[in-house]
Amino acid sequence: MNRSGRVVVLGGTGFVGRHLVPRLAAAGYAVTVLSRHRDRHRELWPVPGVEVRNANVHDGAALERNLRGAVAAINLVGILNESGRKGAGFNRAHTELTRTLLAAMGRAGVPRLLQMSALRAGEGRSHYLRTRGEAEALVKASGLAWTLFRPSVIFGEGDGLYCRFAGLLKLMPVLPLARARTRFAPVYVADVAAAFLRALDDDATAGQTYELGGPRVMSLREIVVQARDLLRLRRVVIGLPEPLGRLQALAMDFVPGKPFSSDNWKSLALDSVPGSDGLAALGIAPTPVEAIMPRVLGHTLGKQDDLDAFRKAH
Repeated sequence: MNRSGRVVVLGGTGFVGRHLVPRLAAAGYAVTVLSRHRDRHRELWPVPGVEVRNANVHDGAALERNLRGAVAAINLVGILNESGRKGAGFNRAHTELTRTLLAAMGRAGVPRLLQMSALRAGEGRSHYLRTRGEAEALVKASGLAWTLFRPSVIFGEGDGLYCRFAGLLKLMPVLPLARARTRFAPVYVADVAAAFLRALDDDATAGQTYELGGPRVMSLREIVVQARDLLRLRRVVIGLPEPLGRLQALAMDFVPGKPFSSDNWKSLALDSVPGSDGLAALGIAPTPVEAIMPRVLGHTLGKQDDLDAFRKAH
């Protein structure tokens, strides 16, 4: 693809987007990031080649206006939890937004779509995986030049995996885990961003689905224990029996912020390990957790040490 073209990114202010958008701009693309709250993302304003526009991505007419003249769209929008329990939030964020985006792309004449999905999309009983699968089906039937990405859990600074568990470990002397044996292949966020850029550059990736995983398969308990050890904390990590894990998930449905939910519990019934090596297919060497997270969690630990010292002195 011609790197002088304009690319419209939905979800560009999120975890993966914060890594991908600067890469796209550095590669020569003009990048339009759509956000409901442009003023909250001033860190992107000075980035050469990046424009952040106020737009409601669920508004088809607004999407069409912003898509006109673009060579491609990238949809990174996704949620892991919703405010309710019946799937409406997942339907809106995954299925309906994809439907709206595809229609807007058709009207605006944008031929290329790169779409974030998830491993095991369309399988299992969770609303999350169901709606990811529905979105994939819509993309595949769209007639566009599409590429789908199915990552395992994504790690890096500010992630919802190691960093989230680090926060819980600092607060809880005993951390009970539902479905602690579920297996993952944690993949580095910068590798995921690199995969999107490689695919955008190569028209031969159209019509392909890339499963993205890191070099090591780990259980959920192994991930949490690794975070604990990197933080140099003495904590007990316990895998819960299935009935207790389900009760924990149901209770967490009513906790503000939903650190865990019954839908997460349903998703964890399935391992999240790639069946094929999408990073290798794109010429990307996977980054191990051990190369990144000791620095990230060490920085987090340093801030906690400073806070503890301040409390002792005052």
